Amino acid sequence: MSNGVKTAAKPNYVSTTNACKLCTPLGASLAFRGVEGGIPFQHGSQGCSTYMRRYIISHFREPVDIASSALGEKNAIYGGGPNLKKGILNVMKKYEPELIGIATTCLTETIGDDVPMALKEFRSEFGDLDLPEIVHVSTPSYSGTHIDGWHGAVRSLVDQLCIEKADDTGKVNILPNLVSCEDVRHLFDICRDFGIEPTILPDISETLDGPALEDYVKVPAGGTPIAHVKAMSGARGTIEFGRCLPKLSGGTSLEDRFGVKNHRIGLPMGLRESDAFMAVLEEISGNPMPRRYELERGRLIDAYVDGHKYVFGKRAVVYGEEDLVAGLTAFLSEIGVDVVLAGTGGRRSGLPEAIARVTDGVARVAPEVREGVDFHDIAEEAGELKPDLLIGHSKGYKYSKAWNVPLIRVGFPIHDRFGGQRIETLGYKGTQRLFDRVVNAVIEKKQSDSSIGYGYI
Repeated sequence: MSNGVKTAAKPNYVSTTNACKLCTPLGASLAFRGVEGGIPFQHGSQGCSTYMRRYIISHFREPVDIASSALGEKNAIYGGGPNLKKGILNVMKKYEPELIGIATTCLTETIGDDVPMALKEFRSEFGDLDLPEIVHVSTPSYSGTHIDGWHGAVRSLVDQLCIEKADDTGKVNILPNLVSCEDVRHLFDICRDFGIEPTILPDISETLDGPALEDYVKVPAGGTPIAHVKAMSGARGTIEFGRCLPKLSGGTSLEDRFGVKNHRIGLPMGLRESDAFMAVLEEISGNPMPRRYELERGRLIDAYVDGHKYVFGKRAVVYGEEDLVAGLTAFLSEIGVDVVLAGTGGRRSGLPEAIARVTDGVARVAPEVREGVDFHDIAEEAGELKPDLLIGHSKGYKYSKAWNVPLIRVGFPIHDRFGGQRIETLGYKGTQRLFDRVVNAVIEKKQSDSSIGYGYI
């Protein structure tokens, strides 16, 4: 027991049976996709980009191109610099991008490719061309997860594009973490209702959930304009979502280099965390919370009262990215659901401490927190904990079926349901929809288990 949460001893083996995470450069590719005119580029083997495209497309239901330097055996010996330069030229010719986001893979990290030097040489050799912005990030999968890749790419975008102090823009920077396209759209609405124009980085709301088009577009519209990224140093402040963020992040970079105040808060899931987000917006904007959100908050409290009898005392296993798990645990603890196990594939992220903070004085039982786990670990323990609910992405379906408990799908990836990119969880409205899903899952389970089949509950 530590700080109100239970942490399990590390196992004696290191093999992974069914990872509770995805690879680091995949997360970086998602982030680069959220920049206007951006093309993700994997410096490594062709198979890496193919695998990542499969995961991203099945969740977002959108065509996603990820370029590759396509290294082979020869490059593993002699280095991948020539392939990297040739690949950039090919992307420039085919896509005419405004930005190329380069993420390294396990292969190039293992052989020790000096990507910054290769890019310096590239700019020197081809400086006569109209070059796009080129941002690179180190993302070996053996030292992180997809969410580490996401945060690393965001930090690299800020560090490598925002290099001068900009004039006062009056804007607010929002670094939203890996949330759904619908949640990003909702964040735009909230900020504008407060009289704030936000710069959201990355903005995947259109690039990964766009409208139907008659013709294929190589580089989709939308994303954070590069000019807006360069001007983030002139913002009123930055709001970073996440209680498990790395010490060095996009927000801390802007604060350390340009004095842009960084507000770190948890993902605004649940009543308390959403209240914290609204309080920061009130502080930055100088405006009170609009009536629209007072009504949403009141309806959410009313729903908590109405639905309490269905969910109180239920037991849940929660899994996924660290900040998502912390946010879900904060929400579940305030509606009376006992989180008996909170698991993540990441390591040394501060999740136990984050869980302790969001459950202090609220949770009836201390959640057990497991870091660096795969689903084999979770399944062995969760079977004994007898959960009533599983909450996380699609990889938990096998276990929800085996245990005959509902799986409430949240996060990334969602492969076995439609509309994963439009699931709302943030703010009072997103929390309301998540709460309704939890209550209805409990009611449906009761109906399906009954020989009578309740028609009125």
